Amino acid sequence: MLIASVDFDALRKSDCQIKLFLSATNVRTGKVKVFENKDITVDSVLASACLPHMFQAVEIDGEHYWDGGYMGNPALFPLIYNCNSQDIVIVHINPIHREELPRTASEILNRVNEISFNSSLMREMRVINFVTRLIDERRVTDGSLRRMLIHSIAADDEMTKLSIASKLNCDWNFLTLLRDTGRRVTETWIADNFDKIGHESTVDIQKQYM
Repeated sequence: MLIASVDFDALRKSDCQIKLFLSATNVRTGKVKVFENKDITVDSVLASACLPHMFQAVEIDGEHYWDGGYMGNPALFPLIYNCNSQDIVIVHINPIHREELPRTASEILNRVNEISFNSSLMREMRVINFVTRLIDERRVTDGSLRRMLIHSIAADDEMTKLSIASKLNCDWNFLTLLRDTGRRVTETWIADNFDKIGHESTVDIQKQYM
């Protein structure tokens, strides 16, 4: 299915206009591995989405990898250091905040997974917030640090209604529901925030991530 849907040869070409970074977790070292365009293969895609309680680790060049969410979900630093754009748009698939306390075993497991997979993003956002303060307070003026503009698209109202079983739901009607929800939320976000791109962040990092 991946081979039929993705032109991997085009992605790996040196003149490819799309910059793609996939993160995976090295099982042996516990470090994040970022696959760039030249490294993108079917195996690297599978490695970036390999959940250890469901699949065996994916082996690439003698190393074994699990889902990148454990160490970078997503990894933002490749975008900061390898791209010219000042804007980063984060599309959330796991809710950060839940009102209701999980009580059943499945609810607790689901929430543990959500917190675990959001933790690496939270850490990176703290760093971005720290760097932004250094720039605002003119404690760094030599241009060695970049001011990043952060944007966030989330459908937490819809996502918090889904159970842990929904993560394994491949029913076509459910998938199209997710697609349509994503498009609706994104269209609303674009209408409200498009003019701010390139000028200011549209998310309060301190409030949402710290």
